[in-house]
Amino acid sequence: MNLNLTDKIFIVTGGAKGIGEGIVHALAAEGAIPVIIGRSEADNLKVVNEIKALGFKSDQVVAELTDPNACERSVKQISDKYGRINGVVNNAGVNDGVGLESGDYDSFIASLHKSMVHYYLIAHYSLPALKISKGSIVNITSKTAETGQGNTSGYAASNGARNALTREWAVELLKYGIRVNAVVVAECWTPLYESWISTLPDPDAKRKEIEAKIPLDNRMTTTEEIANTVVFLLSDRSSHTTGQLVYVDGGYVHLDRAISAL
Repeated sequence: MNLNLTDKIFIVTGGAKGIGEGIVHALAAEGAIPVIIGRSEADNLKVVNEIKALGFKSDQVVAELTDPNACERSVKQISDKYGRINGVVNNAGVNDGVGLESGDYDSFIASLHKSMVHYYLIAHYSLPALKISKGSIVNITSKTAETGQGNTSGYAASNGARNALTREWAVELLKYGIRVNAVVVAECWTPLYESWISTLPDPDAKRKEIEAKIPLDNRMTTTEEIANTVVFLLSDRSSHTTGQLVYVDGGYVHLDRAISAL
């Protein structure tokens, strides 16, 4: 299926690693020009150069997304360079363990800036260009908004807000023909996830325990599976889909875990 993405410009925050990197590769393979916004130029360029070596296009802008001014500058830089923005993927964030008992005001507010405030700012500053292109926004969110996790109040609150903003923006932007959707992630195997699980006493046993609770195939979601859904939602092949929270999770959130034993 041709997704009609050739030479379209898509911002991907946190696009140098994990799920974001998968999204960047998937967009480039469809002929789009994904532009990474991330704090590390070395990490950004590693992905950009990999994509160019495959014969595709990509670009990057260095920005610390917890800095509101950097968010504005990065979007302006992309818009000025390309003269258009066709879509935004808000992806960057961190499950930083700022809990109710373990956290405090400063760490909680900092967590919101790491994982939620820049979602608003990047979309806000991209809006003039998105109005012209009738573009699309996809917010990457987490199952923690619904299931909880424990000791991660900042991250859970950020994801609840990401879900709410997805539907709020879908309503507000109807008049511009801008679609807004979210892809909700549960257990997805990324380098960050692998780093976390490797700190546990028995990583292999813990992974098997987690995967046993994922109904479809008893395995973790891949970054490619997340990316494929994101790219479809960005494209005009999903032209009548807006305000949706799409769970790419092997049934983890909504299916009875008991069926995993069937």
